[in-house]
Amino acid sequence: MAGIYIHIPFCKQACFYCDFHFSTSLKRKEEMLQAILTELQLRKNELEGKLIETIYFGGGTPSLLTSEEIAAIFTVIYSNYTVIESPEITLEANPDDLSESKIIKLSNSPINRLSIGIQSFFEDDLQFMNRAHTAEESKKCLSVAMRYFDNITIDLIYGVPNMSNKKWKENLKIAFDFGVPHISSYALTVEKNTALHNFIIKGKVPPVNEQQALEHFNILVSETEKQGFVHYEISNFGKPAYFSKHNTSYWLGKKYVGIGPSAHSFNGKQRSWNIANNAKYIKSINSNILPLEFEELSINNRFNEYIMTGLRTIWGIDLDKIEEDFGKIYLNELIKNSQQFIEKGLIKLTLENKLVTTNKGKFLADGIASDLFKV
Repeated sequence: MAGIYIHIPFCKQACFYCDFHFSTSLKRKEEMLQAILTELQLRKNELEGKLIETIYFGGGTPSLLTSEEIAAIFTVIYSNYTVIESPEITLEANPDDLSESKIIKLSNSPINRLSIGIQSFFEDDLQFMNRAHTAEESKKCLSVAMRYFDNITIDLIYGVPNMSNKKWKENLKIAFDFGVPHISSYALTVEKNTALHNFIIKGKVPPVNEQQALEHFNILVSETEKQGFVHYEISNFGKPAYFSKHNTSYWLGKKYVGIGPSAHSFNGKQRSWNIANNAKYIKSINSNILPLEFEELSINNRFNEYIMTGLRTIWGIDLDKIEEDFGKIYLNELIKNSQQFIEKGLIKLTLENKLVTTNKGKFLADGIASDLFKV
């Protein structure tokens, strides 16, 4: 089984915290779409013999695509790849793009899962982030989308300066009241070369408060649990049967091909990524040259990736798999190095011989993983 990721590199405006690759000019949208269709055809052999079980439209803002443009992409995918009968097909969307007529058109397409970038249900937070939608649009689009789509996930950001615990709980309550079956929730992070980073340096905005973010995370974990969500990955909470199959395939190390500028791919042993420049990407594809860079994953790279993803998910690190894939030396070193975290109650060894993070350790998972890496 494998997946296809399609990067749509356009947005109406730049969110202050975002460092993804996108352009706010739609001038070359038609050329870009044509290049994406060409790249899909050029790379069909990479997943030969593999069944496609997930297709994911990310970005950028894929909801800027028209129904006709989405249909053109599906035509090329279905004529060049072997797609299973009921794949999970996700489209990321912003509330301001989701009018009722747009939602109806999407529901009549092969897309069966919407990922809506709500971020907050409060106007002041949205203005702070420079989001293109309003709080009212968030609620309106969600109430309509829930009528036409069964499988919906929303994004929410916590750790926003001046967001009280009470306000964060209210954000979650609104999401629960709508009945969304999946929530992806991230701490506000300050990436270099973003407007937010610049504002903090200049003292226009207070720096992110780590303690506040931790409190918000703990509230998120406890409130979602009360509502029957499973915390199956550090940032992801799903009702049973509503986990993201596409993202789960990344964490479980399945193969996928990434189409579009800056998109990443993985074939089991090697990672590759497209150039993060729209003009150069289009020019290269028009010459039938894939604008890819490659990284061969060493045994240490593969071990470290497995440790990182394992500790972030409910599936944990399978010690039997470690021995089988990497050998006794890696296994013994991992057991020795993990002892300190077991003693601190941050990770535990299960009866199935797996290392998993405890509730106390979840927020620290990335830091724990880096201490367990093979350098």
